[in-house]
Amino acid sequence: MRIVIPDDYQDAVRHLDAFERLAGHEVTVFHDTVSELDALAERFQDAEALVLIRERTPITAELLDRLPNLKVISQTGGGAAHVDLAACRERGIALMAGTGSPHAAAELTWALVLAAMRHIPEEVANLRAGRWQRTLGTGLKGRTLGIFGYGRIGQLVARYGQAFEMEVLVWGREGTRERAAEAGLEVAGSQAELFARSDVLSLHLRLNEATRGIVTAEDLARMTPSALLVNTARAPLVAPGALEVALRAGRPGMAAVDVFEEEPLIAHPLLELPNLLATPHLGYVEKDSYELYFGDAFDNLLAFADGEPVTNLAG
Repeated sequence: MRIVIPDDYQDAVRHLDAFERLAGHEVTVFHDTVSELDALAERFQDAEALVLIRERTPITAELLDRLPNLKVISQTGGGAAHVDLAACRERGIALMAGTGSPHAAAELTWALVLAAMRHIPEEVANLRAGRWQRTLGTGLKGRTLGIFGYGRIGQLVARYGQAFEMEVLVWGREGTRERAAEAGLEVAGSQAELFARSDVLSLHLRLNEATRGIVTAEDLARMTPSALLVNTARAPLVAPGALEVALRAGRPGMAAVDVFEEEPLIAHPLLELPNLLATPHLGYVEKDSYELYFGDAFDNLLAFADGEPVTNLAG
């Protein structure tokens, strides 16, 4: 098969053990991202198969109309909200998704918590510049960790908080609250209470129409000047522009984010703020995760090529 893999920013895919499974196939890997329809259509013109890295490239009906050779899309991870399922179905293009792991994203979340609360990036820069001990960090023991969304990643982060002897407070949908209560965790009385009481508040919600903009400017204003908001989930969970306004106002006092509304990011007003710690969407970008994600994606693709039964999300 002629296989195209777009958006491999780090040129990592060719160096994975899983990549050997595609031996014998014609594979083209792109290391940059383009968003214009004409550019995408040109890159994918001869592809019989696409292997997509998460949601980095949206697959629209307009793009599919210009890809006459495309037979199958194999998605890394389980989400496919960036692919027009109806358009795939109408054109007879199979769409397959794999599995994922919550561990890499949860570990990065905790790394951001520790780095922000103890001002680690700032002090590393200070030390390199010949400045010794310029900040006073904040410990986690005895403080309140808010978890907004108690899915697989949220559950891991809650356990990390307990290991650091934090008080864990959870809010989310009814099912979230029930699972948290069954795990012996305190459930907030409302979303407003979660934001008001949390010393560290971490977002772990899926992005959909119900959760888009669910974190409002009013929610952020309820946080204390010493509180930290962490978002390793999706940027649009926060109302547009609300985080920048909140950080400039000092409520919350800090934020640590791994996600942005447009990626890859070149410039953003948030990056100019001294009370923001930001990473370039590294949550799942880790070797074990990549081996798992791409191993599944390649296995699904090979099964399709061999005519074996596969789960086709496009029906």
